[in-house]
Amino acid sequence: MNAKMNIYEEASRCLLCQDAPCTKACQTGDPARAIRAIRFDNHKPALRWVKDCSDADLERAEQACIHYNWPIRIKEMLRSISEDDVDASHYPSLHIDFCGIPCENPFFLASSAVCTNYEMVAHAFDAGWAGVFYKTICMQEIKEVSPRFDAMHNDGMHGDFYGFRNMEQLSENPVDMDFDILHRLKQNYPTKVVVASIMGQTEKEWITLARKAEAAGCDAVELNFSCPQMTHKGMGSDVGQSPELVKTYTDCVKRSVSIPVIPKMTPNITHIAEPAQACVEAGADAISAINTIKSVTMDEDAEVSGRRAVSGYSGRAVRPIALRHILELSELPKKVALSGIGGIEAWRDALEFIQLGCSNVQVCTAVMQYGYRIIDDLQLGLQRYMAKRGISHLQQLVGEQLPSFLKPDNLDRTTIIYPKFNREQCVGCGRCEVSCNDGGHQAIVFDRETRQPRIIGTKCVGCHLCRLVCPSGAIGVTKRIPKKQ
Repeated sequence: MNAKMNIYEEASRCLLCQDAPCTKACQTGDPARAIRAIRFDNHKPALRWVKDCSDADLERAEQACIHYNWPIRIKEMLRSISEDDVDASHYPSLHIDFCGIPCENPFFLASSAVCTNYEMVAHAFDAGWAGVFYKTICMQEIKEVSPRFDAMHNDGMHGDFYGFRNMEQLSENPVDMDFDILHRLKQNYPTKVVVASIMGQTEKEWITLARKAEAAGCDAVELNFSCPQMTHKGMGSDVGQSPELVKTYTDCVKRSVSIPVIPKMTPNITHIAEPAQACVEAGADAISAINTIKSVTMDEDAEVSGRRAVSGYSGRAVRPIALRHILELSELPKKVALSGIGGIEAWRDALEFIQLGCSNVQVCTAVMQYGYRIIDDLQLGLQRYMAKRGISHLQQLVGEQLPSFLKPDNLDRTTIIYPKFNREQCVGCGRCEVSCNDGGHQAIVFDRETRQPRIIGTKCVGCHLCRLVCPSGAIGVTKRIPKKQ
């Protein structure tokens, strides 16, 4: 990769246009698709979409770029990539079983605004998504507010948010309309997995909705114990915090249907394993986690008639929290299938959930930002990763990182890894010294004449704050060695 350009940084500037002008101007390839591959962590395979492009083709594409500041440096970015070292003809299948249901890949739409009618889900299936957890169906009348979304952006970076807050509740469709949609989806897409997400207020409602799901031909039913902004009493995350209630409702549904039953857990709780364990004891076939995290944002544009409310937070900012909950669920005494949700945007995000025990992952916020088309790079990246490691079955990755997790008191505290500066890559900004002095251990000296940092080995504790703040990626690591006594 050319050190003069960070191709991921440049690709992140791309607007990801619909009917991209750059591709329309290019006569021999699809530079927009190549840039999208880079944006979603597939820079090596990106070349396949521009392999026949001349410099003139890419220059025309660049001239057609409609970026509001300055055009994406398409030619320089794509010419900076070296040829892929993984043979695409040997990519493995992503087929995997989830609680006994065969899935063509592990990628499903999460129950949300991304799957509220037949046309949306059909479009997603055509794009390559393996299944859907359809937007939650309930017996109550649902009336949504306007506006109901807010987002956390980096300063001035409109359209690209790292956190997303929503006040949306459940499906506004009549109950029978939604089950008719699910029935038609299963009829017209028999190889896709259709899961009905339901929420009741009483045992009778849970049973009625579950039986309707089974009658509609759904492959499974998800029990939404976790919506954080329900206006009706005894529904949503209030239920999900009670092991007794989730056990009761899981049990009554399990006794009423023969299809798999999948409770969806709330993160708005100290110990997610307690209600999850109650669900497992009641016979749950799998667990979904997590739903959104209760949050507050203060943007005036997101007010509803001048008022605010606590609501659900999602997006890539919540992924570490979601992974922590998945880790706890992986440690339940009785193992069940897990469906991971929370901040999945690129294939590496999905891989993290899989390596912690998920055989299925659900995506919502990333689809709301970028569309169903992200399924292309989710599959591409995961397949290439498996091919590079020589892994033929996705199931081999499920839970493979669990043995690496220990209690804090069992971690190695007798050795150290020192940071290491790459002088050629260092741009001399001095950020490492600022952070180490003000937030670390005063272990870096910055020569203002040469603009070069230097580590003071006697003070460095190996915390690696400097490596994390370095904007040019010029700080690496040395070998692990014993600490000096």
